[in-house]
Amino acid sequence: MAGLSTLGAVHTAIALVGFGAGVAALLRDYEIRFDNAIGKFYTAMTCLAAFSGLFIFNHGGFGPPQVLSILTILTLLAAALASRLRLFGQASAHVELVCFTTTLLFHLIPAVTESLIRLPVGAPLLASPEAPEFKAIYGALFVLYGIGLTLQLRWFNASRRVLAMA
Repeated sequence: MAGLSTLGAVHTAIALVGFGAGVAALLRDYEIRFDNAIGKFYTAMTCLAAFSGLFIFNHGGFGPPQVLSILTILTLLAAALASRLRLFGQASAHVELVCFTTTLLFHLIPAVTESLIRLPVGAPLLASPEAPEFKAIYGALFVLYGIGLTLQLRWFNASRRVLAMA
């Protein structure tokens, strides 16, 4: 698989399955929730992907990919604490939603980066993760994340108002 180590290939497969589960949850429920099967599966796959990512050093030693793995694990932990312990009080449901959506962004960053520096095989579109084009690409991903999160929060708040009226 495009010059991937065995660990890299397993990590990529896990991450793709996890990302797919997250997209499926969004399409079905407009959010990822820890209290349903698809949310638990997404959490497990995303945690496995983040954990395995800590041991991949294709671009040198400990660096941005490992930092992103740690951020992903911490964000999943915050989502779980919000969901299970209601640690954030009345804001817990919002914290859970924001955390899970943020982990989808965290999936996209390495996926886009690795795809662009590896594909097409033999003539990748970008030379390295430090290519200046990535600033614009990451900026666009962040804007899309912001738009998606805003729409999600609007839907979430509207659905809660409807439930409160019932």
